[in-house]
Amino acid sequence: MRFFRPLLYGLSLGLCLSASACSDNEPGGPSTGTGARLQEIVAGLSAPLYLTAPTGDPRLFIVEKTGAIRIVKDGLLLGEPFLSISNQVSTDGERGLLGLAFDPDYAATGAFIVHFTDLDGNTTLSRFLVSSTDPDRADPASQTLVLTAAQPFANHNGGQVVFGPDGFLYLGLGDGGGGGDPGNRAQDLSDLLGSILRIDVRNRVPYSVPADNPFVGQANARPEVWSYGLRNPWRFSFDRSTGDLYIGDVGELQREEIDISTAESGAGRGVNFGWHVMEGSSCFVGAGCDQTGLTLPVLDYNHSQGCSVIGGYVYRGSAIPTLQGHYFYGDLCQRSVRSFQFSNGQLSEQTNWPALSPPGPLLSFGEDAAGELYVLEEGGRVFKIVPE
Repeated sequence: MRFFRPLLYGLSLGLCLSASACSDNEPGGPSTGTGARLQEIVAGLSAPLYLTAPTGDPRLFIVEKTGAIRIVKDGLLLGEPFLSISNQVSTDGERGLLGLAFDPDYAATGAFIVHFTDLDGNTTLSRFLVSSTDPDRADPASQTLVLTAAQPFANHNGGQVVFGPDGFLYLGLGDGGGGGDPGNRAQDLSDLLGSILRIDVRNRVPYSVPADNPFVGQANARPEVWSYGLRNPWRFSFDRSTGDLYIGDVGELQREEIDISTAESGAGRGVNFGWHVMEGSSCFVGAGCDQTGLTLPVLDYNHSQGCSVIGGYVYRGSAIPTLQGHYFYGDLCQRSVRSFQFSNGQLSEQTNWPALSPPGPLLSFGEDAAGELYVLEEGGRVFKIVPE
């Protein structure tokens, strides 16, 4: 993300010393959203970074940076974690337990994937199984290593891991940190960093590469790479209705961006999103850069409006019908929540939502099995977006 705090992710740029040092003014926008508010679901968590649920499951599974996955069941936070791997997780800087994805057929397989930084600070994907005797507990002995990637710095680790509409696993990795991508990793197809990866982990040990990945068989390219040219895709998601891919890519000194690749155009297949040739819609290393082959963001904003974009979801729940098809995203520093609609290559209904801004710095959004959305904040609280 953007700045160093013990519970928040460090970034060596020093743009803000704390969240309160960033402006709290909402950016100017065409409208102010009404009809929705935040309802507190749970408090007292340790840096909640993500929320998800298996298909058809009413429980909420919440990822804590410090290494535990907690369950909210029937409105109550269970005392024992679903899984705790704190003894395997480094938590300094932007490191920690960062992501969780349930097998699309979890009810039958009991399998799920976690994304964390190990004690050496490297990206690690592991597969676990649920306990055979208790559905609210995982079996820690079932851990199987899926993938690792060396991380040269403590920031820009990415975080998201999700099963796509095609059943394959997608993993977001940042450029490795250090400021400005000094190793040019995001433009180097032989490096996993600065990319979204696509792999097959269902009934594969540890994984296989789908034959239709864009760089399969290409010399000097990792076949796992699906999209590249990303700085730090902290959170991305697929619209559960259309299959379109939405990415919130954290910027450097000037601009934050939202990237979209529609299902019709390949949902990110082989797309170069431009970093570090571009930062948002601007050339990163001076005017007149060569933008050939680059896909620019559908939306970006400068640091008068925030400092670290938090990607979210297209709302597909049923509780607030007027929000159907609106993509919600936010910014860590301003605690702001915003939305827009995207259709036929155009943005519309850009909206600011002051009523949905959490009390503390916004860490992530979450989505439950029914498509309802949640806001997670640094103070350890999780809120559900509900009708006003």
